[in-house]
Order: sequence, then structure tokens, then C-alpha cells
Amino acid sequence: MRIFDGIIRIRIVAFVLLACVPAAPVIAFDVTKSTGEESASPMEAFRLGFQAYRAGDKETAVDALQFAASQGSAMAQWKLGRMYAAGDGVEVSPLRAFEYFRDIANAHAEDSPNSPEAPFVANAFVELGGFFMTGINDTHVRQDPYQARQIYAYAASYFGDPNAQYLLAKMYLEGEGGEKNARQAARWLKLAAEKGHVLSQAELGRMLFHGEGLSQRRNRGLKWLIIALDRSSPANAEAIRLIHESAFALASEKERRSAERLAEKWLKKNPPLEVSATASVSAGSEAMPSHSVAESSAVVVAPLEPLLPISTTIAAGADTSLSQSDTEPGK
Repeated sequence: MRIFDGIIRIRIVAFVLLACVPAAPVIAFDVTKSTGEESASPMEAFRLGFQAYRAGDKETAVDALQFAASQGSAMAQWKLGRMYAAGDGVEVSPLRAFEYFRDIANAHAEDSPNSPEAPFVANAFVELGGFFMTGINDTHVRQDPYQARQIYAYAASYFGDPNAQYLLAKMYLEGEGGEKNARQAARWLKLAAEKGHVLSQAELGRMLFHGEGLSQRRNRGLKWLIIALDRSSPANAEAIRLIHESAFALASEKERRSAERLAEKWLKKNPPLEVSATASVSAGSEAMPSHSVAESSAVVVAPLEPLLPISTTIAAGADTSLSQSDTEPGK
């Protein structure tokens, strides 16, 4: 059995919540009117919901997505979780968002990491970890860094999710939810960095360059900082540029040339991913999870930079920007 104690505890929390929180109202969804068919598959309802969302018809989108979610569509549950977390077309409800992500985790924890829905499942675990990091006020979801760490560890190891790997590494660096271990942090950062996770590249580069918690390798550290700067987004480019410039100024000419060669080789071998789709859709105000969705009749969206966990952005006082203390965005 692949599910470890941390995931089993999610199921216990789920039981408590289901016992104490009224069930969400069932929305009547007219399949015939919306699709022209007497019945619709969860995927068809999911696609219809996204089409309605893109057209600005949030009411129809929610109805269709809830229908698909009730039929077990992890993608629909994921999207609804995002919408309830952000108050996007619905009344904001972190608890409802938590429940959707929890349902995905409970139903799909042992799905193949290569399945079409795996990116959504992995991100649901990341979202749950974020909620346990902060807790949800006036609910049974309490702040529990240990639980968050177990959840991140599962998504990082079983699904290989780069966001989870980065967040787990940050917990190892800061000693949250367990022991402090820079070497373990570097291990997870390296795995995520190789997948193109820019924040992991910058953090790993900084650690290697300054020898923080591991052997100092300035040319390797500068290599990752060059790569991170090259692939950075407008949201984090300035902060990464400052880290890069500081390291570049301290490096010798030999170290600079070596780092530039190594970075050029990596960048050529790993070109930026391009977003593609058989039927292009958007998750609204946020991108889809950072893996391709191999579904013949569904969406395929794969941004290089992994999705920012929304559970971390709605928590009061959550800092997701680069800071002086950790020199890296708390993504």
C-alpha cells in the first residue's frame, strides 16, 4: 500500500469535516439543454464548464463543473476548488476548496503518476499541504506543519510534483514540521530544478554558490542562477536578478566561464515548454497544473512554471515574495 500515515490522516480529517459540515447543495444541471445529448460524460461536462467559464458565464460553468465533479472528475473538482478558494464566480470558501482537494486526494492517491488526471491530483495534494500549513479559521482544519510536510512528501515522491518538491525542500531548510536538513532540501531542489522549476533553480544555485549546508561549488551554483534568470517570469525576475548579480560579482572569471558553459548546455537540452491544447482552455485567473494532460478529447495545458498553490495566497499574512531571510519566493 503506497499511502502512508500522513495521507491516512487526511481521511480522518475528511470524516470529521463530513460529519460536521453540511453537504453542499446539489445543483440541477440540464444535460440535454447544455449538450444536446440525453446524457453527458464527466469529461464532456468538464469541457462545457470550461467553455462557459471562458465565455464569462460563471453560473453555467459552476453547474457543469459540479455535475462533472459529482461524477468523479478530478479535473472538475480541482477547478471548483480553485474557484472556491479565490471566490471566482462563487462565494469564497476556503473550507469548500479544501473539501474538493481532499476528495481528489482520497479518491486518487494511488493513481498512476502518468495518468491523465495525475497533474490535478498532485496539485490537490499541494493545495492540501498549504491549507495545513496555515489552517482554516473557525473550522476543523487546524494548522499542522507536520501534516503538511507529509503531504508534500507524498506528492513530491510518488507524483514527482516539482511544486511539492520545492515546498518540501523549504520545510527541510527551515525545520518546519520536522528536522532541519539542508542536504535533503538540496536533493529535492535538484529534482525540481531539473524539471524547470525556476524557484528551485534559484534556491539551489544560491545554496551551492555560498556552500550553505552542503559543499560549496560556485560554478555549479552560478550555473543554476543563470538558468533561473533566463527562465524567470516577470513576477520573480527582479529578485532572481539581484541574487544572480551578487553571485556573479563574487565569482572569478574562470568560475563565470564554467557556469556559462554549463548553463548554455542545460538550456539547449531543456528548451522552454510551450502551451498546447487540442481544445485550448484556461483555468481562469490561474494556469493549469504543470504537466501535460494526455486526454484525447480534453485539455492539454503545460506551462513551464508550476502553478502557485492558491491555498498559500489566501492565508492571512502569507508571504509569497522574495525576502531577505530566505532569498527565495515562498511559492
